[in-house]
Amino acid sequence: MSSHHIVRDKQEPALLIANGESCDPELLGQLLEWNPFVVVLDNAIWRVLDLEIKVDALLGDFDYQPDFELIRERQYPIEIIHTPDQNKTDLDKGIEFLIERGFPAVNIVWATGRRADHTITNMTNIIRYKDRIKLVMVDDHSKITPLTGSFEKWYAKGTPISLIPVGTVGGIVTEGLTYNLADETLTLGYRTGSSNEAAQDGFVKIQYRTGDLLLMECWD
Repeated sequence: MSSHHIVRDKQEPALLIANGESCDPELLGQLLEWNPFVVVLDNAIWRVLDLEIKVDALLGDFDYQPDFELIRERQYPIEIIHTPDQNKTDLDKGIEFLIERGFPAVNIVWATGRRADHTITNMTNIIRYKDRIKLVMVDDHSKITPLTGSFEKWYAKGTPISLIPVGTVGGIVTEGLTYNLADETLTLGYRTGSSNEAAQDGFVKIQYRTGDLLLMECWD
C-alpha cells in the first residue's frame, strides 16, 4: 500500500493515524485514495512504514527515543515534530497541529481498540475541537462524528445510529429515527441514545440546545 507524495491544496481531509488497533487495509486504502496529508502519531510510525504509506509528518513526545535516522532512511522527506507536553494526548497534539496548518477537516484512524482508557479518551476528546476542524473518527465497525448545531443526512432504512452524550446534552430533538427524541436529555452513564436506527429511507435530523453530542454510525 502506498500513497504518492504530491502537492495538495488542503481541500481533502488530512489523515491522522494514531496508535490503537489497526483498521482493515481496504478502509485505510479508501482514506488514502485522494492522497491526503498524512500525520502519524509517535510509535505507530513503525507499523505505518511497514505498510509503505507515504507519511508527511511524524508527531509525538518520543519518550521511547526512536531511531530518527532509520525513520528518515525509510521515509524521506518527512517532517518530525517533537511535542513534549504531557498535559495533552498525542491525538490532541495531532489535531492541534493540523488546525495550526490550516486544514479544515481530518479523518482519524487507529484511535480505538487496544487500551480502553485510550479509546474512551480519544473518542471524547475530539469534542473540544468540533468548532475548529471537521473531525471523523473511523474504524472497522464505527464512524464517530462530534455534532455541531443541527445535523441532517440521508440514510437507508435500518442504518444503525447512536447518539452518545459527552456529559449531559439537553434539548435533543430528532426526526427520522425509529425511537425519536422530543426535547429530551441524555447523560453519559445514565441514559444514552445507543442502538437507534433510521426508520425508513430518507433524512435523519438531529438538533440539541446544550452540551456535546457524538453521532456514531456503527455496524457489526
